[in-house]
Amino acid sequence: MLEEKRRILHEQIIISKGFDSLSREEKETKRKSKRLKPSVDAQSVQQQWLSQFSKLNDPRGRQGCEHAFLSIVLIAILATIGGAGGWEDIEVYAESHQAWLETFLDLKNGVPKADTYRRVFERINPDELQEGFLGWVKQIVEATGAQVIPIDGKTLKGSYDRNKKQSSLHLVRAWATENRLMLGQVKVESKSNEIKAIPALLNLLEITGCIITIDAMGTQTAISQQIIARGADYVLCLKANHPTLYNQVKTWFENAMAQGFQGIEHSYEQQVEAGDHRRENRQVFAVSLPEIGQLYQSEQWAGLKTLVMVIRVRNLGNKVTRQITFYLSSLAADAAHIGRAIRRHWGIENQLHWVLDVTFAEDNSRIRNLNGPENFSLLRRMAISLLNQETSTKRSLRQKMKRASMNTNYLLEVLAVTLPH
Repeated sequence: MLEEKRRILHEQIIISKGFDSLSREEKETKRKSKRLKPSVDAQSVQQQWLSQFSKLNDPRGRQGCEHAFLSIVLIAILATIGGAGGWEDIEVYAESHQAWLETFLDLKNGVPKADTYRRVFERINPDELQEGFLGWVKQIVEATGAQVIPIDGKTLKGSYDRNKKQSSLHLVRAWATENRLMLGQVKVESKSNEIKAIPALLNLLEITGCIITIDAMGTQTAISQQIIARGADYVLCLKANHPTLYNQVKTWFENAMAQGFQGIEHSYEQQVEAGDHRRENRQVFAVSLPEIGQLYQSEQWAGLKTLVMVIRVRNLGNKVTRQITFYLSSLAADAAHIGRAIRRHWGIENQLHWVLDVTFAEDNSRIRNLNGPENFSLLRRMAISLLNQETSTKRSLRQKMKRASMNTNYLLEVLAVTLPH
């Protein structure tokens, strides 16, 4: 009976304390253990980032500049990592973190206003801004080694201006699938297309030993020659923009399929993926060029070794689709190897373009003037690359972005990925 009374009294004490039976000392120890402790040297991170953009030219005149140029640039980068989608967002971020920013940036006249960021980024040379960031990217990629590099284009839908008869900005980018890093981007000039932009982008990259994957627009003999000359391999999508070659390859594979590839040396792989009410069956057939025989102007495709057919059957609910795609490749006829490269090409869509549209709402951006759209696009890609490299927390990119906007210690962790290891 006495033991029962003691038990009831103990339960009442716990309830009166809100189910918190810890002592004051235990509470303090627990509270301190929950604090996010900086695991990086803040000064080293700040110096690294200031030096990274030290060669960036200030487009403003020498008079009437109230704010330090690098302070404007770095605040914009920090704010974009935290999810800023425009100049006003950057201003709000700076005002909210002014006390912290003053510890390492020159803010003697306070934080800049939205119009200051707009005017500066409309005039910054995009190539110089990109160069300041990509020095770090090249170090990461070189340390990782050869990988698949998809090249693809994306249009910034909100960048058009009907009143100025200005079409939407179209950018061609290269993506490192292993590291989930943007390797570079080039603007497609007005009244031009990706065919002219891709060679310029390839010249920016160190691609020796890598596999370059490009969709049908970039399947050009000159581009294949450039890739081989730079010591890389390619997997190029072949479609009806090369009608004679396409029809010849299509007919050959149809005949080979009808015969069950009897007597034809080839490589084959089948992959099945399922998830989210979706199932995809992929069959990859790789055949060396000598097996096919003479192809239309095949000698113009530098290093061409293999023709590939991929059959994709997708089941999405009650809907079934079947797609057949052909590829030209300088790789040996290994269906598994080439199939992986083709699959990774879609990484630029899933890991970059989808994130830009959904997480960063890029298509809704109405930044339109001068170099503003291209430079803000680069800021977004910087943010994605940095957030992808920070792996201390297993969170979605959106959650990492929000955390970086609220917690300066975590933001330092994100920035620290650029430090030499």
